Amino acid sequence: MERPRPVSAGLAAAEYHPPVARPGDNPATVRSAANHAAATANSADIALLAERAKQTGRLAIDTEFMGEGRYRSLLCLVQVATDSEAEGEGPLIALADPLTDPAPDCSPLAELLADPEVEIILHAGRQDTALLRRQWGVEITNLFDTQIAAGFAGFGAQAGYGNLLSAALSIKVEKGASYTRWDKRPLSDEQLAYARGDVDHLLDLRDELVNRLTESGRLEWAREECLPIAAATDQRDPFEVWRRVGKVSGLNSKQRAVARELAAWREETALEEDKPVGSVIQDPPLVELARRQPQTANAMRDIRGLHEGIVKRRGDEIIAAVQRGLEAEPIPSESRGDGGDARETALCSLADALVRTRTRAAGLAPELVATRSDLQRVVSSVRRKEDEPDVRTLQGWRREVVGAELLDLLHGRTTLGVGDDLTIEALPRHS
Repeated sequence: MERPRPVSAGLAAAEYHPPVARPGDNPATVRSAANHAAATANSADIALLAERAKQTGRLAIDTEFMGEGRYRSLLCLVQVATDSEAEGEGPLIALADPLTDPAPDCSPLAELLADPEVEIILHAGRQDTALLRRQWGVEITNLFDTQIAAGFAGFGAQAGYGNLLSAALSIKVEKGASYTRWDKRPLSDEQLAYARGDVDHLLDLRDELVNRLTESGRLEWAREECLPIAAATDQRDPFEVWRRVGKVSGLNSKQRAVARELAAWREETALEEDKPVGSVIQDPPLVELARRQPQTANAMRDIRGLHEGIVKRRGDEIIAAVQRGLEAEPIPSESRGDGGDARETALCSLADALVRTRTRAAGLAPELVATRSDLQRVVSSVRRKEDEPDVRTLQGWRREVVGAELLDLLHGRTTLGVGDDLTIEALPRHS
């Protein structure tokens, strides 16, 4: 049975005539300003849809953006959907184009994102929420991420939207316009149809996942896991970004202080010029600058990756950053302490075996519960008789699944054995 097509915000179903090509129509790639204008929402359309979403208590949302050649991604399109008033009709959908002049007023949508009484539904929404938080200056208070929920419903932790629709709802969607220039105007009919498709089935997908998670008793687990997605941000602390620079761990304490200043200067320069940080200076020459600490332009010319243009344009700024690093307090490396690396590696492997056994039995992806870094911190804290580390494995539903049992194992209260069916069992330890 063919699913009813979505209706546009502000129009009754009987009045609706698709203004753009739908997947499967021909031609699908016509690009015209008239079609673009007809397919995208004005301020009145957005206000009507927002009012309906407030009544229904839920709003599906997706964004299209471009990050290439910029410091931060550019918001190019916002797609929203909510339930239509007519029973059996498809969702109300609107495409808000912030790059038109004048841009439509999206403040009614921003208000919904901040309303705890309205559920905001996205798929793999970390980048979307970070972008909308910065662009609209809003905090999302009630988010449901269908990719997160899918990880608790047996579909895998990183299920793509198209694959998930196929597996959960037996719906196949076209994804041909996913990697296109969303900042170019007018958008093609193919792009507009693709954008609508990204929210067309999102409400139905949410309902299917909620039903499955309610039956399994894991709905609150999924909602808890959505909280970090709602809090995602693309704001970076310039004086912390050095920790993510490749090979910085091989520097000594004084060199690390120089690397921090160089990375902070690079971050602030990229922000000011709206460029990717790598276009200011790449990681390998930045690390070598921290290692050699040049004081003159000629000394910089000996460093591979610093071409003459960088030396001439940014040499004085680089030397100033190096000097600030030399004058700063050294940054000690994170020592592992007592030389127990080999033993901790073995314990991490044991802990990983327990995690994988328990997550497999629970039908969860192991990466939802613990990373190798999480396990390393837990093992290290137990060996050093420190307080429990602030890691996700020991919090909330993860503690219930395996975290508490992992602590029992590392504290020697239980041991691991192999059962008759060759599965790992945790057994009480006898004195």
